[in-house]
Amino acid sequence: MEALLTSISTVALAEMGDKTQLLALFLATRFASKSSIVLGILAATLLNHALSAWLGVEIAQWIPESAISWIVGLSFIAVGLWLLIPDKDDSEDNSMLKYGAFGATFILFFLAEIGDKTQIATVLLGAHYGSVWMVLLGSTIGMMLANVPVVFAGNWIMDRINADRTRQLACLLFLIMGIVTIAAPLLK
Repeated sequence: MEALLTSISTVALAEMGDKTQLLALFLATRFASKSSIVLGILAATLLNHALSAWLGVEIAQWIPESAISWIVGLSFIAVGLWLLIPDKDDSEDNSMLKYGAFGATFILFFLAEIGDKTQIATVLLGAHYGSVWMVLLGSTIGMMLANVPVVFAGNWIMDRINADRTRQLACLLFLIMGIVTIAAPLLK
């Protein structure tokens, strides 16, 4: 249950102000079918984060047990600090829009997630918890919690959320997770 709840909260917070959230806003202004956009986000997230969580679990099996907490902990800290750097909206590539709301959303979201903070966080969560399914479920719920409201009420919501404060809160959460991950084996 810890893997699920941690994955939900960290991914939802990390997604605030992220380029994929900006992409959701962009797509919502371009397409009338909000449900197709939401389904495209869901499908792209499931595929991308399933691969990411699996990769994290696999990588953890090849790393010596004594090094896992240090690598994952320092990586959490690095992602936390990375969250302080705001993303820019680079979604103006209209060539994908010809595939319709679902197709464009699926392709653009899948590509935007490659190497993104939330994908790296999902790899780290998979490595930390060793559970593809709980991390996949949690990270997908976190992505949907952050992006679905933007699709339906994007401008209204974005005007009321302080993106800097949200990034700072997400940074703090990742820093705490990093420190706890490093310290836990030392305290045993």
